[in-house]
Amino acid sequence: MSQKEVVINIGGRTFEVACQDGEEQYLLTAARMLDGEAQVLVEQIGRMPEPRMLLMAGLMLADKTAGLEDRLREAEDRMGVLSEELRELRERPAPAPERIEVPVIPQSVSEALAEMAARAEAVADEVEVKATS
Repeated sequence: MSQKEVVINIGGRTFEVACQDGEEQYLLTAARMLDGEAQVLVEQIGRMPEPRMLLMAGLMLADKTAGLEDRLREAEDRMGVLSEELRELRERPAPAPERIEVPVIPQSVSEALAEMAARAEAVADEVEVKATS
């Protein structure tokens, strides 16, 4: 692969950097990250020597990276615990079906309800006949 020269800006300073052809976007993204940290330094401290600015910006990025790596490790550990719990739940035998007893309506209540329904239908029929005549 051929190399390509890319111009980047960090902390108000311009640099020409070589990279492999096709990797320009990665370089530009990294330069933007470094420039963001350098801008913070310039705003807080003001102008400083180039090596010191680059060192401090690099250390700030390294600190952020270390924090993200810690969070990633914690997330991976938590994911391992949850994966183990999920595996255990999948391997656990299904629980025995629960027996539920439904109370039986006594025959006398069923008959009384049926009789009341029949009477209600008879009354409805009488009302309909009187309403249409």
